[in-house]
Amino acid sequence: MKPNRMVSAIALLCLTAALAACGTQHDGNGNGASKSKQATMHDKQVAARAEEIVHEAVDGMSPGPTLKRTGLRPLGACVARDDGGAEDRVQYRLTYQLTGVPGSKAKALVRHARDAWVKLGYKFQSSDADWSEAFPSVSMRTEPDDFWMTALTGVVDRAKGEGLAAISVTSPCFARAGGSTAESAALRRTQADDRAEHRALDHSSRIYEALQARHAAPRTGEGIGIHQDSEGRYVHHAWSTQPLTEEETVQAMARARTYFESAGWTVRDVSTGAGVPAIVARNAEDQSVAQVAPSHTGIMRVAVTSPVAPGETAMA
Repeated sequence: MKPNRMVSAIALLCLTAALAACGTQHDGNGNGASKSKQATMHDKQVAARAEEIVHEAVDGMSPGPTLKRTGLRPLGACVARDDGGAEDRVQYRLTYQLTGVPGSKAKALVRHARDAWVKLGYKFQSSDADWSEAFPSVSMRTEPDDFWMTALTGVVDRAKGEGLAAISVTSPCFARAGGSTAESAALRRTQADDRAEHRALDHSSRIYEALQARHAAPRTGEGIGIHQDSEGRYVHHAWSTQPLTEEETVQAMARARTYFESAGWTVRDVSTGAGVPAIVARNAEDQSVAQVAPSHTGIMRVAVTSPVAPGETAMA
């Protein structure tokens, strides 16, 4: 399985949806109009506006979903201005999963979001969704501030027509007012972050191939993210398999151990309540740590943490 396929269904969909162009804004008729001067905003203003757009879509939904925020994701520096000058504008994306409702209601939640945004006068990026599809998505933009948003359904069970709805809001490119804050500096995505993410996803892909077990729909807390603490900065990727029998679990764990040892990882067992010990492995070359843990339900949980290289966290 390719590394990017290891990202949860919703995270992957939200990553590819609502791709706002950094260097091109749109006029009132939806036509591209290049602008040298862009809005100056504080990061908190951007986050607050994105949250407002999400709640405009969600408020009044029935059944009411629980909002699971998956982070305010920095997309990095925007493309160069049309005047050829230096570029220091940035762009953010905010994503929420709409959880706590039956999977059969995901399509209705997406339609509700579309209707709410239409009533507010927001415009379609292209055409409306094809509502005859089981898993529709709709992409729109606000006026006049030009935030781009997508409401979409990720497939959980295609046979039953069940999905998981999510909303993603992408800011226009903007210059930070008053310089950077400590909070925004921590959020900025770097080239080193990208390299660490690629390492984590590649390790996840190799583990998936070793386990030979189908991955499950995303659970709370799974997916990929960047974390920072007093010790450093890390990329963390978590995912789960579908339930396995006891025999399948034993065989999958044996294959995982064989992979780690053959690839030069340091391996140790950790006792669990599932009867089969979990594996914690460390890669001496890049200091990544992987955990493969069986559970009493038969689900195997996998997590890979890769450190961002020290001294390489300057802006990309």
